[in-house]
Amino acid sequence: MTFVYVGNAESQSVSIFSLAEDGALTPVDVKAVPGPAKPGSTTPMAVSPDKKFLTVGLRNEPYSAATFAIDGKTGKLNYVGSGPLADAMAYIGTDRSGKFLLGASYGGGKIAVNPIGANGVIGPALQVIAGQPNAHAVIADRANRHVLYSSLGSDTVGQLLFDAATGRLTPNDPPAVSVKPGAGPRHFRFSPDERFVYLLCELDGSIYVFPYDAASGRLSKELQVASALPPGFIGKPWCADIHLTPDGRFLYASERTSSTLAAFRVDATSGGLAPIASYPTEKQPRGFAIDPSGRVLLAVGQMSDSLTSHAIDAERGTLRPLKQYAVGKNPNWIEMVSVA
Repeated sequence: MTFVYVGNAESQSVSIFSLAEDGALTPVDVKAVPGPAKPGSTTPMAVSPDKKFLTVGLRNEPYSAATFAIDGKTGKLNYVGSGPLADAMAYIGTDRSGKFLLGASYGGGKIAVNPIGANGVIGPALQVIAGQPNAHAVIADRANRHVLYSSLGSDTVGQLLFDAATGRLTPNDPPAVSVKPGAGPRHFRFSPDERFVYLLCELDGSIYVFPYDAASGRLSKELQVASALPPGFIGKPWCADIHLTPDGRFLYASERTSSTLAAFRVDATSGGLAPIASYPTEKQPRGFAIDPSGRVLLAVGQMSDSLTSHAIDAERGTLRPLKQYAVGKNPNWIEMVSVA
């Protein structure tokens, strides 16, 4: 069984669905997120590695993250408690052990580390790294020894060493790699084998393909720069999210100005991207996700207050819309959890 969690910013709630193998969604519940109410106050979410907890960040003062226990049978959420965040976080995610929460603050220009208690609730920040202009995403690698983060304001991807015992971050050598000025690094993903990192740039629609050395935690010079913009695009690029299928064969990226999803075929040897097509989806698709089977892509629209399920063709990577579902106001984040 797979459960779907949609974060609704202006509703300050999480819409919960169950996902069938054919891509059909069944509403389960809508859970309010505790905390001072303010429009647009919730954005990022993170699932613990053991799939027992969902953490939701609130971007209104006092900044905090609410933790919910996931009912493995029904998918429903039970509120456990809240802890303080160092700033309004655009992105949160746990390290690979689930003992620490990593956060990136866009407005505050910070990368932060919070401890996570046995009950899933975060404690006060252990470390805050300031001076990271418009930090946008932060992810630990599979070995849990290195962390990468994007800085939209400095057009760099930061490289950090991670002490999994203490949660301490220190600069790698070199501490960062650069992209084209004005590109605006936003979200990124490791390939399943961690040989490559795919970086989506918000401001010019580019996708950088970087070789990644898992032993050192360092990126090499980009192999390719592709584009997530649809053919004939007119306007100001405004890219948002990027994901690969679990088998690493296909990559997708969302673009908000055109409300499209760009699809690419991934070369298993070189890591290179070959464009498939761009597909219309929900209006202003800030967040989307791919289910663990790689058969279904779910996208939400900030301006449509709804979600569309898309079937992924297993051989070609093409997308086919299945059905639209109502969610809360300003949906912008999706997480999925599969249980036996």
